[in-house]
Amino acid sequence: MENVPEFSLLLPVYAGDDPSFLRLAYSSSVDDQTLRPSEAVIVQDGPVPTALAQELARIESESPVPVRVVRLAQNSGLTAALNAGLDAVSYSVVARMDADDVSVPERFATQWSLLSRGYDLVGAGMVEFESDPDLPTAKRIPPVGSERIREHARTHNPFNHPTMMYRVDALDRIGRYEAFGKMEDYWLGIRLIAAGARVENIAKPLVKYRVGAGAFARRGGWQEAKTEWALQREMLRMGFITRGQYLRNVVIKGAYRLMPAWVKRVLFRRFVGGGLPGDNG
Repeated sequence: MENVPEFSLLLPVYAGDDPSFLRLAYSSSVDDQTLRPSEAVIVQDGPVPTALAQELARIESESPVPVRVVRLAQNSGLTAALNAGLDAVSYSVVARMDADDVSVPERFATQWSLLSRGYDLVGAGMVEFESDPDLPTAKRIPPVGSERIREHARTHNPFNHPTMMYRVDALDRIGRYEAFGKMEDYWLGIRLIAAGARVENIAKPLVKYRVGAGAFARRGGWQEAKTEWALQREMLRMGFITRGQYLRNVVIKGAYRLMPAWVKRVLFRRFVGGGLPGDNG
């Protein structure tokens, strides 16, 4: 168990990221933190536009902590980018961050308080925002406690991926990230839980999550439904869910993926997202 808080920030970047969003994401996760990461590993997933390359260069030259930029020759997707970043980190604990979100100042200090007690993965709540991080539109409060997390995982992803902070050796034991459509994070969480990893969530929102106009549309369609069904088959195969749970999930979650975007937005925020910050949902 570590006496001195040492951990790596892992932040993937690709051509579609906005340089100003990246600047805010990085500064909120390094400069503004009460507990700063020991280093930052940024994975450039393929070629990027000039403005984004210039922002990366600025970060490298001005960062208050050491920065390592891993440049992939071609865009390989989030799974490959994260695994490449895990290969490059210097420390045994890694904090995830996306290039368009915002960390609250006490994020890492709060998560470290649990990791220092031997947890393998610690997630947290998030608030959603559309353009202004100080004007949240919804919140996502994850389940807390190992039993609640395991039960929740049988029907929904129990972790907010952009908030994850985890031990690299726990991921090594299950083969790290595996490609699974846009559900590589859900699949990672399931495999960690099934392998007996010590996992926990902090209900308090520690990340502000940027939601674009097409976010709920991207959660749907036939391809997403097929990925959902494939995930359910794997969960059944490994004994994580029963056949009855499998059949229920295939019907309900498949139907959700095929609904219009506006319906998904309402249902997600009512039953998963938790409503607006400050309410009792």
